[in-house]
Amino acid sequence: MTKRAAGRAADGLRLAVTTLTVLPVRGGRVDRPTAAVAMGLAPLVGALLGLTVAGLAGGLRVLGAPALVAAGVAVAAGALLTRGLHLDGLADTVDALGSYRSGPAALEIMKKPDIGPFGVVALAVTVLIQAAAIAAVPWWAIVAAWTTGRLAITLACRRGVPPARPEGLGAMVASTVPTPAVLLAVALVAAAAVPAAPDRPWLGPVGVAVAGCAVLVLLRHCVRRLGGITGDVLGACVELATTVMLITVTLG
Repeated sequence: MTKRAAGRAADGLRLAVTTLTVLPVRGGRVDRPTAAVAMGLAPLVGALLGLTVAGLAGGLRVLGAPALVAAGVAVAAGALLTRGLHLDGLADTVDALGSYRSGPAALEIMKKPDIGPFGVVALAVTVLIQAAAIAAVPWWAIVAAWTTGRLAITLACRRGVPPARPEGLGAMVASTVPTPAVLLAVALVAAAAVPAAPDRPWLGPVGVAVAGCAVLVLLRHCVRRLGGITGDVLGACVELATTVMLITVTLG
């Protein structure tokens, strides 16, 4: 790896961490090539978040907390570690899509600071399912779910997916990740998900595949209704993929 490539990789990792977490990491270069690296490394950041969430849930269980209480605290901690941006993006995206408006009218709904009834229901259901699932699955399944959630960002930023606006996070990261990098990320996350269900090693990779398909369906709908992706859409993709993965590993 050349010095320039190493610098680009370091800048991309810093951008991924500062964009997807609250960690106070010193920023570096911010441009579309760096964004491509950052969005490609999003699953790695997801794995680190997943380890933290799983460790907190497991630690509380060791201290005697009921499983659902530990899971609820873990979900709350996961939201705090990401500034709640992904949950906020989920609510805004669901409100916009639920309005049955398209284009600029739908994007204007996403900009509003309040949350409508569709968004409230989406948040409540998502948090409830995630907490219930965390209470029932092994710790590596939690790591795999948070990793899969950030893999959704890599999928959403693949080449060919346009931004909905000419400015903002969506415009900077949209269509930056080349297809080979996306396929490599999917393969690595699927392989890492094998231990998520120790007695059913096929279930983890299936969960990654199902979550990926759900994200692709959401993306297609957002491109049709909104014209492309926004930062809010990325957040919705994260929460959708995380939740679908958690549901899948509870089956069987």
